[in-house]
Amino acid sequence: MSRQEILTQPFVEELENGRRRPRALWRILAQLVLFLVASAFLTAPLVLVFAAMGAPGGGSPQPSGGGLLLISSVASLLAALLAVWAAGRFLDRRRLRDYGLRLNRGWWLDLGFGLALGAALMTAIFLIELGMGWVSVTGGFATGSPGGAPFWLAILGPVATFVCVGVYEELLTRGYQLKNISEGLGGVIGPRTAILTAWILTSSVFGLLHLPNPNSTLLSTVNIALAGLMLGAGYILGGSLAIPIGLHITWNFFQAGVFGFPVSGLDSGRASFLAVEQGGPEAWTGGPFGPEAGLLTVFATLLGVLLISLWMRLRNGKVGLHLPLAARPGDHASNSGPSAESAEPR
Repeated sequence: MSRQEILTQPFVEELENGRRRPRALWRILAQLVLFLVASAFLTAPLVLVFAAMGAPGGGSPQPSGGGLLLISSVASLLAALLAVWAAGRFLDRRRLRDYGLRLNRGWWLDLGFGLALGAALMTAIFLIELGMGWVSVTGGFATGSPGGAPFWLAILGPVATFVCVGVYEELLTRGYQLKNISEGLGGVIGPRTAILTAWILTSSVFGLLHLPNPNSTLLSTVNIALAGLMLGAGYILGGSLAIPIGLHITWNFFQAGVFGFPVSGLDSGRASFLAVEQGGPEAWTGGPFGPEAGLLTVFATLLGVLLISLWMRLRNGKVGLHLPLAARPGDHASNSGPSAESAEPR
């Protein structure tokens, strides 16, 4: 693919096997529309199911707070899986597994590392705040709703919510968008520059999407963009969503479900292992937005990228960009990387 080809055929590109497909920009836009439409259609039935399950007296209570967040998360997960599968099948000419979901033994090992890393980073933030006297523990096993379900049942809501969020946000942002931007730019500016550009672009958009959240600040937006870079590091270095998904799940769950902090400004009174009272300088703690608006998160994300790089070196014997991310179906990313369809971390 050359600049001339893009100028003469701005909407369609030809693959090596003779098939044609829309160019990357149109694929991304189409997939986004599919996701939004599917989310809208799936949310209403889930609200009805939630109301029916929670109305023992024949009434129809409306879900609120954590219930709405759980419904939205489940609907978004189903919509993301459907939208990425459909876009892959009919537009990208790929299978769902080719977006970083090759569930082999190595994938599950990387997932475990991601889960451990997210838990460790957020625990470090909490311990620093506790040691500095910026946060105090006021109780434990909070259900988020006095007189409601017992804690061990109530905590299942945040677990399910953050698993859904971790999977669907990584599948959309890193798995589909980062990959397609890398492909679209790869033939114009080279695979390495394309992957790095896609990494920065998707992380920046990830940060901006959280700007409308309650109590957001310029620092929170920058920090979430940095968190996007950390989440994307495992994908651009290994071509797998295992580390990003695991890291995303426990980063959020330990933040809210373990330590009782708000997550990205959202605090719906969900269950948590600890109940805390936040104090200290907001520039460091993030205040009402939660740790993601504090300077401690800057150091946590930089440490996260370093540890991910060390893990990839341990796993693969080297650290480098996963060049097949910028390869089209049937193409070869470069003479230093395997084909996009066959590459897997060891």
